[in-house]
Amino acid sequence: MQVRVRRPSSSRSPRGVGTPARLGGCLLLLLLAGCARNLRSEGGGGEVGEASWYGPGLYGRKTASGEVLRPGTLTAAHRTLPFGSCLRVTNLENGRVVEVRVNDRGPYSGDRIVDVSESAARALGMRAKGVTRVRLERCAGRTAVEPLEAEDPERRVAGAWIPPGAGG
Repeated sequence: MQVRVRRPSSSRSPRGVGTPARLGGCLLLLLLAGCARNLRSEGGGGEVGEASWYGPGLYGRKTASGEVLRPGTLTAAHRTLPFGSCLRVTNLENGRVVEVRVNDRGPYSGDRIVDVSESAARALGMRAKGVTRVRLERCAGRTAVEPLEAEDPERRVAGAWIPPGAGG
């Protein structure tokens, strides 16, 4: 009778030893790589990246929060922020600022950080361009802006601010 003895090589640990740690490390690296986005802070902090807008083809449809999308609302789609969160969106190309309320999920294009409604895009001066670089910041001192409807034009633009000298 011949007995075979398996000797561990110096390059590998014996079967089962260290495997959970290696597996955990690999999973952690994959998770970090999958969640990484090409964002950086500029000047005033906040999240910086690309924004796009949505609108006319989606009017009358329900958003992820259950709210019906209507023309004239200053709303946005964000991947992770709670519904009702107030975001201050700054167009880095022209300095225009608008406050929007998160009521949907998205954007679904991997290189974008937010989708804003058509009215918000108009206030930001990005409607014609479609995509622009923005900075996202949480609104100071509150969690949400009230719903802004098209029927009340004075209130609809109340969340938009255009700095002196900004063209658009």
